[in-house]
Order: sequence, then structure tokens, then C-alpha cells
Amino acid sequence: MAGLRRGQFIGGACGQSCDQQPGPQVRGRMDKTCEMSYKVVDSPLGEIEISACEQGVHEIRLHGRKTPDARAVEAPPLPELLGCPGEMTAPLKQCVAWLDAYFHEPAALKDLPLPAIHHPVFQRDSFTRQVLWKLLKVVRLGETVSYRQLAALAGRPRAARAVGGAMRTNPLPILIPCHRVVCSSGAVGNYSAGRATKEWLLAHEGRLAEKPSCPGGSRGGGIPRPQPAGGTEDLWE
Repeated sequence: MAGLRRGQFIGGACGQSCDQQPGPQVRGRMDKTCEMSYKVVDSPLGEIEISACEQGVHEIRLHGRKTPDARAVEAPPLPELLGCPGEMTAPLKQCVAWLDAYFHEPAALKDLPLPAIHHPVFQRDSFTRQVLWKLLKVVRLGETVSYRQLAALAGRPRAARAVGGAMRTNPLPILIPCHRVVCSSGAVGNYSAGRATKEWLLAHEGRLAEKPSCPGGSRGGGIPRPQPAGGTEDLWE
């Protein structure tokens, strides 16, 4: 497993602070250089890289070097997940602990604080920011929502495709659960780390619904059906 490394990240300048939201906090301004810490952890999905500064988490990257089995809903032990805690910033340690609980004891997540967030997308007033916050606050573990429903929750019911774009640019997958956004038909839909990963995450969370409902989603049934290759269904509905 790769060790901790440090580097520099130039944040985007937006000229304003972001209001604190319920749950994770968005800290500081992005008009200066952040000194970054990185941690690479193993997971059932392959390596996950987390980057954070002293103020909050910037990115979670799923490198996807494993092929997840969508039928396996129990995560194997990850003995290295919490390695080198003394070298990590507080938000980085919080994020690693949160992911550890997510993969091994999801019921414990309600008792864990979400790590502070310090990514440029949350420093600007935009539809992407609005959609990601709404998803984080409304759609809970074991629930799903459709692209169209999430667009309506964000105040733009005709913007299902824009919601799809926001999901593609989500800098914090799993933490901000874009995998819980599926098609109205019940199809899994697209996912930046691949549909097999999305199916695994939904199965891991014990989502049993065939189709989403709003908010915060549906329960009972089976995992969303895969989209056939070459199918004509709109993946952002």
C-alpha cells in the first residue's frame, strides 16, 4: 500500500466563503495554496486515494484495480485502512475512519462525523454544488433517487441531464453518494468508476428496491437492472 505523501494543491479562487451546511462543513476560502496530505487505502473496490488539507477533504478517487462482485455485500477485512494515523491531517483521519465504517459497519455511520470538505466546487454557488448537497442531505443509506427526482429536489425538475453531469464531476464519491442516483426505469445508469462498482455499492448498502422513489428513495425488491449494451433508454432520467 502506498504511503502518505505531501504536495501542493492550488485551489480555485471564488472571492467568497461558503455557508456551512448541516453535516460536513465547508471550510475557508480557496484563494490560497493548500498543503495537501494523501492516503491510499485498500478496499473491496481496489485502491482508494484520499486527498485533504488541514481544512478539509478535497477528493476521493476510486482507482478501481479490482473487479467487484455485485453479489458480495460483505466487505473483507482491511487491516491497513487505518495505518499511519499520526501522519494524517484531522480531516484525512476522519475520512479514513468514515470509509472504514462504511465498508465494515454501515450502521455505525450515524454516530461518526462527516469530515469537513474543502474542494473548490463547494466554494462556488452553482447547480452542481446545490445538487451534491441535496443528495448528501436527503438520500440516506439504503435509499435511491432518480436523476429526474434529484433535479426536482434541487429546484430544476427539467434538469435531469445536468444532474447527470453533476454526478460525473462529484469529487467525493461514496461520501457524497452519487451511486444512489439511478434511472427512473430502475436501470443502474452510469457511474464514473463503472457500473459493476455502482452495483456493488448498492448491494453493499442493502438496497432492495427495483425502482427509486423520492425522497429519499426506495426500499425493498432487487438491485437496479443493468442497462443492456446499445440500449436506447435515456440514462439521465
